[in-house]
Amino acid sequence: MQLLLLHLDDALELQPDFMRSCLMAGAHEIHASDEGPAIRLWSRPQAFEAFAGRLTRQMPRVRRDARLCFIGSGDFHHATSLLLETALQDEEKPVTIIHFDNHPDWVRFADGMHCGSWVNRAAQNAQVDKVITVGACSNDLERPEWKGANLSLLSTGALELYPYDHAPSRVRKDYGSGSCYVQASGCIEWKTIASFGEDNFIAHLLSRIKTKNVYLTVDKDVFVRDDAVTNWDQGSMRLPYLLSMIAAIGDTHRIIGADVIGDYSRPVYAGSPWTVLTKRAEVLFDQPLGSPDPTSAMRINSEGNHKLLTALSQVMQ
Repeated sequence: MQLLLLHLDDALELQPDFMRSCLMAGAHEIHASDEGPAIRLWSRPQAFEAFAGRLTRQMPRVRRDARLCFIGSGDFHHATSLLLETALQDEEKPVTIIHFDNHPDWVRFADGMHCGSWVNRAAQNAQVDKVITVGACSNDLERPEWKGANLSLLSTGALELYPYDHAPSRVRKDYGSGSCYVQASGCIEWKTIASFGEDNFIAHLLSRIKTKNVYLTVDKDVFVRDDAVTNWDQGSMRLPYLLSMIAAIGDTHRIIGADVIGDYSRPVYAGSPWTVLTKRAEVLFDQPLGSPDPTSAMRINSEGNHKLLTALSQVMQ
């Protein structure tokens, strides 16, 4: 396994114990914090392609097996689409993306890339069999059409979504029914982890992965607040349960790459005055107000990252 640290903010640098462990394990650092403010939350095409070029140039020249990348704030989840494409360069067989997140990241974003839109780009990749999103509990599932959700991904089978627990989502259009939902009386009724039971859901998840190859992406806002401190509203999953899912997937599939994202960092934006103003206005609606206690955030996030590093290292050998 090749370990990467992608610096777009100071989230990882604020965890010195975790950083030390990674560097002792031979981690390769990619420094792009000067570009982070421009692509944070969302990015126009030119800035995103410039970052993609920067990422390619700083990648290790020699690839040793699968790559595991720790990134920082969930505001940069659109970087996953680039890491996925890098992981697929030397792969010929199809891949399933397993996406752990409190948000579905399925919104349409016409002019660029949003941290909440990257699933669309990933699902369009010819090598991707489908995306399976696990754990979402956020209000993105409340009247999702009004919030820009690309629900056609569900009806085509390009996406399966299993909330941890959530009420039915009211919709106007007909999306039929699928392996993860049933539509009735103007609502999508989700098949949730809570309804399966945690142990039964793991068996169901494994049954839905039809490819040998898997790419994992973990947004830590899927966790309860005791297990992660993030920039976003957080879900209902506990860290030990996610670790058990990683182990089960690793036992039955080949993990060709993975990333971990979601640690809190103070938001800093760059661009035109209008861009900065727009991003700040967006987070007023989408992110909790206030800042966490830095000492507590460092301790909780560092502990979680150590456990995720151990678990992923074991299945990506």
